[in-house]
This record gives sequence, structure tokens and C-alpha cells, in this order.
Amino acid sequence: MKNIFERNIDIDKTAYLNWRITPNEDIVNMIAMAEGFISSSLELATRCLEDNHDKKADMLIFPILTNANHGIELYLKSIIWTLNKLMLSNSRIEGSHNLQQLLQVVQSKLKSRKDKDLIKHFNTENDDLIKYIEELFSKIKTDGKKDNMDFSRYPMNNKYDKHFYIDCITNVEIDLENFILRFKRIKDSLDNAASYFYDIELMHGN
Repeated sequence: MKNIFERNIDIDKTAYLNWRITPNEDIVNMIAMAEGFISSSLELATRCLEDNHDKKADMLIFPILTNANHGIELYLKSIIWTLNKLMLSNSRIEGSHNLQQLLQVVQSKLKSRKDKDLIKHFNTENDDLIKYIEELFSKIKTDGKKDNMDFSRYPMNNKYDKHFYIDCITNVEIDLENFILRFKRIKDSLDNAASYFYDIELMHGN
């Protein structure tokens, strides 16, 4: 049996871990991985939408949501790290997996720059993201001590409390068409923001 970490004779049947990764470019690498996670989420959702006669969406929705949320996390953390560099701070990544907290950190740092147009532009361009995070956190029932961001990775949290969809009497549903539409916009807006702060402000603004 061949090893997993080994090339295929056909280049198109081989995945390269480091082709999109750049040595000594931590933020760039995070942005690349963020794109990969959200893209994989959209790819899975699209396949389910194209053919769901076997109801695979009910199984794949968990990695779809996990990858989508992790992609958002990576984008927001890359923006935070870039803003810290622009503010000459020694801090790098701030926050855990809590998307609401990470978004608030980004918004707070943008407000501290005293540029009302900048924060207004960011919020306008990322309106889909902001509304998604608001909706998500209304569902996962955070209490300040646990953020329940693991809802799509485990059926319960680390205290063995069941996540919101387990004991729900009615169906907990996701509109795949709407998911794809919204997350394409979320991906584009986050990628634009991350690229602007890194490529334009940090790399070419100095």
C-alpha cells in the first residue's frame, strides 16, 4: 500500500501542500488557507445542490459549516495580525475561535485608526458576514464562558452539553442555495479586505 504523503504519477491527481504557501510569509499563508477552507465548503455545498438524491447534504453539512467558519476565522485573524503590524504592535493573532469576538476585534482596531470612512466601508462590504455571525450566534447559544463554535465538529461541547440542533423537536435546516450565494460574497469581501490591508497598506504603504 502506498503512503498518503506521496505523489501520484499524474500531476492532476496530486495535491501539493506547499505550492500556495510561502516561507516566512505567515499572514499570506493564513490568507491562502482561509481561501482554501471556504472554497472547499462552497465546493461541497455545490455538489450537494447539484445532486442530493442520496441526501448526502445531511451528512456533509457538518464539514461544510466547519470549513466555512474556519475560513472566516483565518481571514479575520490575518486581518487582525496585519492591523497589529500597521499599528506597530507586537501582538499577532488575538482571540480564539469565537467569530463574533474576532469580528469585534477587527472593528475595534479599525475604529482606533480614527478613519470613519474605513470602518464604514468595511462594515458595508462585509454586511453578509456581519449578518451571518449575528444569525449564527443567535443559534449556538453562547453564555460568555463557552462560545459553542464546535457545534459542527461535535454533537456536544466539552462539558457534554448537547448542541442546539440535537434535541430540537422541529427540523433545523439550511438553504444550500442561499448558503452558496451568501458565502461567495463573504469569501470575496473578506479576501478583498485581507488583501487590501496586507498588500496595499502594509507592503506598499511603507
